[in-house]
Amino acid sequence: MELNINNKTYSVDVEPTVSLLTVLRDYLDLTGSKYGCGEGACGACTVLVDGQPTRSCITPISSLMHKRITTIEGLASDGKLHPVQRAFVDNDAFQCAYCAPGMVMTAVVLLERYSDPSEEQIRNFMNGNICRCGTYPRIVRAIRSVKTT
Repeated sequence: MELNINNKTYSVDVEPTVSLLTVLRDYLDLTGSKYGCGEGACGACTVLVDGQPTRSCITPISSLMHKRITTIEGLASDGKLHPVQRAFVDNDAFQCAYCAPGMVMTAVVLLERYSDPSEEQIRNFMNGNICRCGTYPRIVRAIRSVKTT
């Protein structure tokens, strides 16, 4: 099976029911997406599939033919962090950072939909991305800061 990940084509030979997260981490050494709950509930494994936030731990590889997959590794370009990544760093949004890849990927889509989101829009859109350290106020501040960068 061929997959388009971060604008590169990868060929993998796996069972169709294998999760995207397993393929990314175990077969392609793209370890930015994290295994959290394995049930699609925590958001640590979030990637973009055709621009939509997708829980890679519950997404079977067979559903991804002819789709564009973007992982946290695919956001930076020319050695520069994506503006959302930069905002999270500048605002010290994380403590342990285990949730960081999923938070950043979800925030990228949020900011594509709402260029100047309210705090309520941020909270609603980010709902389901869990930060076990509880840095939610800093995460919200980081997302709000992107509109000015």
